Amino acid sequence: MILVTGGTGFIGAHLLHVLLDRGNTIRAIHRKKSSFHIIERVFSFYKRKPSDIKKKIEWIGADITDIYSLEACFNGVSQVYHAAAIVSFQPADREKMMRVNIHGTANMVNMALEKQINKFCHVSSIAAIGRGENDKVIDENVVWKASKNNSNYAISKYGAEQEVWRGIAEGLSAIIVNPGIVLGPGEINSGSTKLIKTVENGLKFYTPGINGVVDVRDVVEIMVKLMQSEIGGERFVLTSENINYQTLFSYIAAQLHKPAPPYKATKWMGELAWRAEYLKSLLTGNKPLITKETARTAGNEYRYSANKVIDALDFEFRTVQQTITDSCRFYMDSKNI
Repeated sequence: MILVTGGTGFIGAHLLHVLLDRGNTIRAIHRKKSSFHIIERVFSFYKRKPSDIKKKIEWIGADITDIYSLEACFNGVSQVYHAAAIVSFQPADREKMMRVNIHGTANMVNMALEKQINKFCHVSSIAAIGRGENDKVIDENVVWKASKNNSNYAISKYGAEQEVWRGIAEGLSAIIVNPGIVLGPGEINSGSTKLIKTVENGLKFYTPGINGVVDVRDVVEIMVKLMQSEIGGERFVLTSENINYQTLFSYIAAQLHKPAPPYKATKWMGELAWRAEYLKSLLTGNKPLITKETARTAGNEYRYSANKVIDALDFEFRTVQQTITDSCRFYMDSKNI
């Protein structure tokens, strides 16, 4: 039996498909108010029957921040994929994010130790590695440093990783994956995949930043390969390319037959934008589309190396252009149904 958290999310949904394809028996944790919208879209990309979601997966209601609700979830489980997390750059979500990402992961690790789980996979983020020197490529060896460039999300994921490392020190066989910006087919209304919809709606500005990008299908394939291997007690950066936002938006625009964003957003424009969005949110009560954290991250250049996982698994990543092509085609096909 394999236990999955975050199965109704983007990465988790793709993971459930891969695990089902390999004939695994799966139990997935979900919160009572969880929506199955994302997993329905992802399964439709793979031409899976909607009934597979309920018939082939054992769903169990639990909250990872409540360790007592996890007891029954771990019965008979040999492997755990922990993909549940809150991703937010809204200041108002900080406390909840810390509770779910750090305390929730601590509960998962503690229960895995108690139940003597064979292997544990933690889905982290490149944000948890920290920011190295500007001219250095970031890999698994970079040491976390307190910095104003670390978002609350990054701090929460770093804290979550520390719980996994603690578990490893206490005897847990575990691996950590650090994906970059995760893109791929199946969902366009949340997270980084909203980029497609944003470009379609007529995005005018691109930011000068650079970041590591990876296809969600590569992320889950690597996770499964690592869990099937003898590798343990290690982390792996997962990025296929370091790409600037102008090029990324241009790829999307070309697939949608839309004009690419023509104007470069300077640093001072980003500073004005997040402040304007903050004031707007105070008046409307809606969450700002741009925050201080997202504006500043989008203007910075970060480069990552995935050589470790490439060497360990002899893995070949999809190109970002292929990821964008598949994602946009699925998006357009879904609109025409």
